[in-house]
Amino acid sequence: MSGRVFVIGLGPGDEAMRTAQASDALAQATDLVGYAPYVARVRTGPEVVRHVSDNRAELDRATLALNLAESGRIVAVVSAGDPGVFAMASAVFEAIETGDPAWRALDVSILPGVSAMMAAAARVGAPLGGDFCAISLSDNLKPWPVVLQRLEAAASAGFVVALYNPISQARPWQLGAAFERLRALLPPERPVLFATAVSRADERIRLCTLGDAKPDFADMRTLVLVGGPGTRAIARPDGSFWLYTARSISAE
Repeated sequence: MSGRVFVIGLGPGDEAMRTAQASDALAQATDLVGYAPYVARVRTGPEVVRHVSDNRAELDRATLALNLAESGRIVAVVSAGDPGVFAMASAVFEAIETGDPAWRALDVSILPGVSAMMAAAARVGAPLGGDFCAISLSDNLKPWPVVLQRLEAAASAGFVVALYNPISQARPWQLGAAFERLRALLPPERPVLFATAVSRADERIRLCTLGDAKPDFADMRTLVLVGGPGTRAIARPDGSFWLYTARSISAE
């Protein structure tokens, strides 16, 4: 087959944080496939066909991309951050597994990007310096009790927890419910970072404690980072801070 699929991570927002490999692939594409705000972030010539869809239509997007590639097109499936972190790469492979057997012969490349938790961590220091995990608070693709079960396990194990998809107009209550569950397990002084629109013009960074954390500190562009036992804030003379998690853990 002459077509191919690039599944591309665009990074957190600033084009300077997009990899050269991703930019090279975008320059080859005949078609762009993705959620409308992500497709809009890509500058191309008028000859490139843009296929935009709703954020919940992941398998439909993946199927469209594979059909286009089978017809000989060079398709860029775009995601914010990294395509393998709560994004389009897994949808593409799910479509391949369950779809047309001919798709297994397609040339499919996954091109990584800077994920939201990495971009947010770099802004404030090294909060992911110790053991950490990432959990999506969206219950669109998994039951809410599963989300809570994983959140409890991560908190009880002492992980720093990066919370993706914390809140949206369609899901306004999950972040508050998550904080409520975490307060039953963790001390109220545990640091919580809200990093919104990292690397973009409207970037906002806010640090508070778990006891003071409120859902309205976040929106759908926010990465919420809940510190672990070894996470520390360092105050700076100008009122800003560094946040880091020590790698060393004392044996009990």
